[in-house]
Amino acid sequence: MLIVDNLVKSYGTAARGRRRRGAGDGGAARVHAVGGASFDVRDGELFTLLGPSGCGKTTTLRSVAGLEHPDGGRITLSDRVLFDATRRVNVPANRRALGMVFQSYAIWPHMTVARNVSFPLDILPHGRRPGRREIDERVARLLEVTELAAYASRPATKLSGGQQQRLALARALVIQPELLLLDEPLSNLDAKLRESMRFELKRLQRELGLTAVYVTHDQSEALVMSSRIAVMNGGGIEQIGSPREIYTRPATKFVAEFIGTSNFVAGVVRTVDGAEVCVDTPDGRVVCRAGMGGTAPGAGSGVLLSIRPEAVEIGTAPPAEAVNRWSGEVLTRAYLGDAVDHVVRVGEREMRIRSNPTRSIEPGTAVHLTVDPAKVTLVPAG
Repeated sequence: MLIVDNLVKSYGTAARGRRRRGAGDGGAARVHAVGGASFDVRDGELFTLLGPSGCGKTTTLRSVAGLEHPDGGRITLSDRVLFDATRRVNVPANRRALGMVFQSYAIWPHMTVARNVSFPLDILPHGRRPGRREIDERVARLLEVTELAAYASRPATKLSGGQQQRLALARALVIQPELLLLDEPLSNLDAKLRESMRFELKRLQRELGLTAVYVTHDQSEALVMSSRIAVMNGGGIEQIGSPREIYTRPATKFVAEFIGTSNFVAGVVRTVDGAEVCVDTPDGRVVCRAGMGGTAPGAGSGVLLSIRPEAVEIGTAPPAEAVNRWSGEVLTRAYLGDAVDHVVRVGEREMRIRSNPTRSIEPGTAVHLTVDPAKVTLVPAG
């Protein structure tokens, strides 16, 4: 198991030198890339660090790899301490025995496919290097599972983008790392190939029983591939959970906005009855059964209601009986192939609704909207 505890990393002139001399923070010269991030990665899971550019996800990954020197915190892998700021422990990257796949792949162009894979073993010191037979067996097995065996003697530059990505993965795995690190490895592929490689990487991770930390800014990629996701923002972690938990029960407005699309409605909690919460909004009372972080806020608390577009039912006939219903008018409609998006004016605000393409309603049509209380999520108003 990987454990990252209170990781801190700053950049700028004040981050190290000035602090050692007892000077102040140096004003704007100091930039906090990671501010106290903590998480664990369980054996056999693919754990994703997800967030926008500048959120600290790659810095966190590079700190685990030993390519960055954090300012504070502790990193352990099983019974090994890789970094401990208090004890001044910092194991060099080449002694951590981790596998890493970079965004650029960094394939060696002057080598064959097989030589690219064997090279990390070939350059090990004599006492740590396996015998030639074992090296050849490892290379052959990895080329087989990555479906590159037929290209073993081919120059690496003659591979397609997807094949180069798999080659980089095979090379990272040949040392049999306890932990695999992947820094946006699919970002250089075209959309169609990227989609297929998501499933391919997930298959390999499960088949080989890999423990992996994966960095991406792509929400769909994270939802498809991950065992658990840590959503990062501004150097910190907003929420950790399974893909389903992150999507259906976002803990903050940022998570609800960054993962997919949400309609937000501000309100004040009126009553709390067990798991059922009633919220007064400008467009009427809304009932929901999803508390913030599993805990219902108290009466009088300001909250935001997060409602996913696909959670809303739209129709032209009034519902017979339903809570959480509104009337509105369709403003725009967009055909997406596998769905139709409607933008509906409800009172003074607009709601985005996503539904089956067979339910396509002309702009200007009066409609009725309903949503199941179980599909309304409360997030803090602040």
